[in-house]
Amino acid sequence: MPTKIRRDDLVVVLTGNDSGKRGRVLKVFPDKKTAIVQGINFRKKHTRPTKMRQQGGVLEKEGQIQLSNLKVVCPKCGRPARTSTTLSADGKRERICKKCGEMF
Repeated sequence: MPTKIRRDDLVVVLTGNDSGKRGRVLKVFPDKKTAIVQGINFRKKHTRPTKMRQQGGVLEKEGQIQLSNLKVVCPKCGRPARTSTTLSADGKRERICKKCGEMF
């Protein structure tokens, strides 16, 4: 089943420590029902010095977040909205904002 959230979508976090924050989707994992969002859900990774990375230490990077905790932000009205799909005139599947009716 395809997800309603795609890469490069602007989303808002609904629950958790980062609730209310907005960010761009960097990667979606449909089989796990998770996504990586820019600037959301940071995780710490402890690294050792190697030939490639001379400096060891603690790196912070974005972790995965459940798709059920995200909602797409409509580009026209700027609010988090539910979406529906419809077929456009040229046969492509388009998403529609349920609040304002805008296609995106």
